[in-house]
Amino acid sequence: MKLLWNPSRLNWKWQVCGFLLGGLVLGGCSSPNPIPFSDNPQPPLASAGTTAAATGMPSGGLTAARFQVGDTVTVDFSGTGGTDIIPKNVQTIAEDATITLPYIGAVHAAGLTTGELQKEIHDLYVPAYYTRLTVNVSGPQLVYYVGGEVKLPNRYQYVGPTTVTKAIQAAGDFTDFANRKKVQLIRSNGESTKVNCIKAAKDPSLDPPVYPGDQILVPRRYW
Repeated sequence: MKLLWNPSRLNWKWQVCGFLLGGLVLGGCSSPNPIPFSDNPQPPLASAGTTAAATGMPSGGLTAARFQVGDTVTVDFSGTGGTDIIPKNVQTIAEDATITLPYIGAVHAAGLTTGELQKEIHDLYVPAYYTRLTVNVSGPQLVYYVGGEVKLPNRYQYVGPTTVTKAIQAAGDFTDFANRKKVQLIRSNGESTKVNCIKAAKDPSLDPPVYPGDQILVPRRYW
């Protein structure tokens, strides 16, 4: 059998292939939503409706820090519009979970956030005593607690993101009697997790973050 070569037919096929290939290249280079690049990428910010689970922040974390019995509370007043200005009050929350303020007496404070306590105090003064009043409530420094078999058990100021192993290092590190495999992390909302710090030192994904109000308890090792 004799094969017939048709140059015009072959040229037509090459033109079609070239057209399709060119379309694919141009389509890939002209994305309508190009992805921006950054030399210093930042994590996405959580929106106002983002849940604690979505951000990794447990209930009772930074955005939900609540006063406890024994905390120091500072209450500032302004904007009364008159000479009868209430002086600044610095008080410790009593065993009955209250602080005492001029005119209104005992105010329940333990278990409330700063915003909730501000509103509670404002609503007790206005309009019963003042037509307008600005209340500013501030609490103690944000802290976490490290106890048990560490060299410097104490409460420590929360100055930024930290983890269980880093918090233990800040507390002087483990004692010789520490059980590093069963460290207990107790969240401010009561949730408890056991952390194997030997594994966490090798794998950062096993080293959970610590938030204000959390407690880290290092148990004793028994032979």
